[in-house]
Amino acid sequence: MATEVAAAAAGPGARLPSSPARRDFYWLRSFIAGGVAGCCAKSTIAPLDRVKILLQAHNHHYKHLGVLSTLCAVPKKEGYLGFYRGNGAMMIRIFPYGAIQFTAFGQYKEMIKKNLGISGHVHRLMAGSMAGITAVICTYPLDMVRARLAFQVKGDHKYTGIIHAFKTIYTKEGGMQGFYRGLMPTIVGMAPYAGFSFFTFGTLKSVGLAQAPTLVGRPSLDNPDVLVLKTHVNLLCGGIAGAIAQTISYPLDVTRRRMQLGAVLPDSEKCLTMVQTLKYVYGNHGIRGGLYRGLSLNYIRCIPSQAVAFTTYELMKQFLHLN
Repeated sequence: MATEVAAAAAGPGARLPSSPARRDFYWLRSFIAGGVAGCCAKSTIAPLDRVKILLQAHNHHYKHLGVLSTLCAVPKKEGYLGFYRGNGAMMIRIFPYGAIQFTAFGQYKEMIKKNLGISGHVHRLMAGSMAGITAVICTYPLDMVRARLAFQVKGDHKYTGIIHAFKTIYTKEGGMQGFYRGLMPTIVGMAPYAGFSFFTFGTLKSVGLAQAPTLVGRPSLDNPDVLVLKTHVNLLCGGIAGAIAQTISYPLDVTRRRMQLGAVLPDSEKCLTMVQTLKYVYGNHGIRGGLYRGLSLNYIRCIPSQAVAFTTYELMKQFLHLN
């Protein structure tokens, strides 16, 4: 969620150029800023993401291990590069994902305010949910491929790379339909995840800058008239937003991963729909060991993810004169 929350940072302080030509260049620069920030953030937490996927889907090589044990076991079994298995597909996905979500968030926010007359924090919640869903639908096939590659263990390969994974899924799992396995729980989970991320971060930011501007804010380097959050405050607000959103939506994230990995799991026939998967995970593994397995790892991911995302995004915004 690094990119999407970072995108919300442009809220109160950002000023859109008035002419159509300058607006086009603004969104192009925003595209680059969001994409770079997302890629940096995801690369930083790639080892934790890999472990999360292995634990969520109960990979048979690591299913009896916890978070710390898996972090120690992966380099022993697969080398340190094993932490970055599937990261190439993630980089290809996260760049357009961040750009689409940022652009859609602004458009949805304007549309909701204009057509429904809703403003304030509520329209940020609604626009964030809609933008997250839009970005997920557009980039879901890449997320599917990335999950398949990340789930593989050295010496037990089904796919040799990104292109091979695309070809195999397309030919053996029903064509394009195979790339959207698990889309429904992803959409259902993304609505509260993205919505509450935007809502929480935006609320904390606006309240902080309004109530204590000198304590939490500083002038932007490229535009002294615009007040931005200090780096450590960005970290704190982003971490809180990510933790709240992740707690609410995590069971659906587990469901999504198991459905994405269905063809490579021995119990795939029991996880064909969202409801079936939720029942199966809960019935066989319970709440803590199933629906919320790996959640502690996600909490650990929040702080470094938001640190890199916000720091990079703010630097890119100032470097590209987006303020």
